[in-house]
Amino acid sequence: MRVAISTDGEVVAQHFGRCDAYTIVDVEDGAITNQDRIANPGHEPGFLPGYLAERGVTCIVAGGMGPRAHALFSQQKIQAIVGVSGTIADTVDALRRGELDGGESMCEH
Repeated sequence: MRVAISTDGEVVAQHFGRCDAYTIVDVEDGAITNQDRIANPGHEPGFLPGYLAERGVTCIVAGGMGPRAHALFSQQKIQAIVGVSGTIADTVDALRRGELDGGESMCEH
């Protein structure tokens, strides 16, 4: 599984598209096999789902996103987990353990 975590500094960003960067994490059998950070190429409606899909992302984690973005990620077969807050380190650890739970979207759309 390749996960893109919307990142602002060392915490999960509130909005998937307006973050500074994405922390890209590869998880296999409960182990982190690779972790990298890429700059956000810019927030343009409809762009990021395809951009991340081209990089092999199968799941995105963010504080929130609007319903249109959620649908666009779904079309790219990318699972969206929203309602996540906290540090990137804690989020990566929860991913590794298979215990990352989402909730209500935190951004306003």
